[in-house]
Amino acid sequence: MTRLAVPKTYKLYIGGKFPRSESGRVYEIRSHGGDFLANAAQASRKDARDAVVAARSALGGWAGATAYNRGQVLYRIAELLEGRRVQFIDEIVQTEGVTTAAASAQVDEAIDRWVWYAGWADKYVQVAGNANPVSGPYFNISVPEPTGVVAIIAPQSGGSLLGLVSAVAPALVAGNTVVVVANETMPLSAVSLGEVLATSDVPGGVVNILTGSPAEMAPWLASHADVNAIDLVGAGDLDWVHLQIDAAETLTRVLQPENGPDAASPSLARIVAFTETKTIWHTKGLI
Repeated sequence: MTRLAVPKTYKLYIGGKFPRSESGRVYEIRSHGGDFLANAAQASRKDARDAVVAARSALGGWAGATAYNRGQVLYRIAELLEGRRVQFIDEIVQTEGVTTAAASAQVDEAIDRWVWYAGWADKYVQVAGNANPVSGPYFNISVPEPTGVVAIIAPQSGGSLLGLVSAVAPALVAGNTVVVVANETMPLSAVSLGEVLATSDVPGGVVNILTGSPAEMAPWLASHADVNAIDLVGAGDLDWVHLQIDAAETLTRVLQPENGPDAASPSLARIVAFTETKTIWHTKGLI
C-alpha cells in the first residue's frame, strides 16, 4: 500500500520554542535537483525583533555562567550532533547536491569545530586578557567580557551546516547570545540544529534561528538598538556598506563579510571579536 506523503512545514527557533512566523508566510525548500523537500517559515521584521528580545532576556544567565559550564554546554551540542549525524548527512546531500562522502566530511568538521570552540571557553580569557605593568603598588588587569546580543548573517553559499556552526559557536564561547539568519536556500541544517539546541543544555533564548530572506531581515537587525554586534560573514551579496551605516547609528560592532571556503574559519580572533575589554585596578596590599 502506497503511503501518502506528509510535507513538513518547519518553524522558527526563538526563545527555546518553535513559533510560526507572525506573518504566516512560508517558502519552499527544494533539493539541489529542484524537487520539493519541505516548507520553511519566512521570518519577518517582527520575528527578528522577538528573537532579539529573547536573546536579551537570556543574556544575563548565559554571560553569568562560569566559563567551564559554557564549555560543557557547547560540548554537549557536539555530542547531540554526533547522535544525529546520519540525519544531517542526508539533509546536506539533498539540499547541496554533494556526495555522501562530502556531506559526511562536512558534518564531521562541524562537530569537531563545536568541540574546538568548547575547549576555548575556559581558556581564551588567559590568552586574550593580561596583567598590565603599572607604576605603583597596584594590580592592573584587562579581562575580555561578552559584548551582548550578536546578530549573524550565516554564510549563504555551500557548507550550510559548517558555515552556520562556524559563525554561531565563537559568539557563544564568550557568553554572548545570538540571533542568526540561516542559509536562505539550504535551511534544513539550521532547522535541525534548532532541534538539537532545544534538547541540549543551552538555555532558551541563547541561540535564536530565523529562516527566510537575509536581505529582508539584515537591515532591521543592523539598526536594532538592542543588538550589540552584527556579523556580516554571509552578507557579501547584500548592500553590506549600508548595513554598516545602519549599525553605526547605534554604535553596533560590525564584522565584515567573508568569502571563499575559509570564511569564518576557526580562530581565537573570532571569539575575541565579540568581547569588550574591561580593565580593573586593585591595590596589592593594605598597609
